Amino acid sequence: MKPYKVLIVDDSALIRSILNEILSADPELQVVGMASDPYQARDMIKQLHPDVLTLDVEMPKMDGIAFLRNLMRLRPIPVVMISTLTHKGAPLTLEALEIGAVDFIGKPVNSSGQVTGLDRYAEAIVEKVKGAATANVQIGEAKKLVKSAPQKTIAPLGSSDFLSSCVLAIGASTGGTEAIKEVIVRMPPNAPPIVITQHIPAGFSASFAERLDRISRISVKEATTGDVLQHGNVYIAPGSHHLLFKKNAWGQLICVLSESEPVNRHRPSVEVMFDSLLGLVRPKFLAYALLTGMGADGAVALKRARDAGVYTIAQNKQTSVVWGMPGVAVQMDAAQDVLPLDKVTDALLKFASK
Repeated sequence: MKPYKVLIVDDSALIRSILNEILSADPELQVVGMASDPYQARDMIKQLHPDVLTLDVEMPKMDGIAFLRNLMRLRPIPVVMISTLTHKGAPLTLEALEIGAVDFIGKPVNSSGQVTGLDRYAEAIVEKVKGAATANVQIGEAKKLVKSAPQKTIAPLGSSDFLSSCVLAIGASTGGTEAIKEVIVRMPPNAPPIVITQHIPAGFSASFAERLDRISRISVKEATTGDVLQHGNVYIAPGSHHLLFKKNAWGQLICVLSESEPVNRHRPSVEVMFDSLLGLVRPKFLAYALLTGMGADGAVALKRARDAGVYTIAQNKQTSVVWGMPGVAVQMDAAQDVLPLDKVTDALLKFASK
């Protein structure tokens, strides 16, 4: 099998050098070129036909977001965004994912411009670039749906339309921010409580929750310890914290955040969330959906849940950006239903209806 051809696009000579050294060391990757700005990158794409790009979010002459928008419109190629993992960088990076970038990773430099943690960074960037190279690049109906999403209304804290004890849980990774968005913007304001674990860095989960809240009829927030699960609300695991649950003195289900060790190399982990709910809620009142993502986090827990009587869904291959997590679940017979993304919300709501 030929190695995947990679084009590095970054205005920093240091970052270009680091990425080139890391990616070139893997036999499954071949760095075919390095561009210092989008105009140079445009010419190189025509000449070199790369399989995947790494793209800096902020660059001179034309910023990465504008370049990505043109690229996805004219010649869609899998893209991994290289972002500053800061409060400022989060909205720009989430916008890049909305436009069509497959994944993102921070720059391997600290606030002082010093290179740090290269061993761990090398493993992560290689994994992300390989995953992106095989991704299903889509402009997607999700963007159209988001633009036409109904205006947000005040969400009631209970409804006779849905089972009062029902909880819906969603797990995702690569491609998940847009997949989750499509599921959530379809939810009515009185939907059962929804808990979400998306593999995302600390600082990005708050921006992700805020963006979803602005475009959805249901209320969306980053989960905090002590939050009581209520109808009309979505709770997203913060980056770098597992999302677990327990019952308070009144028997209500509440969120509990944990900084315990990563599970399946992830914190937050989908497996941790799925397993925590299964121990507290009767299976007939639980529905789990495992969406697009690299790796296998959540698949084994989904199997345990199905065997216990939970209603389980895996996103199908045709609509997944990366059919890793849901694909493993399907192979294990962990999913009761394997559905296209646009059918997931209806399936969850049908399950939760009286």
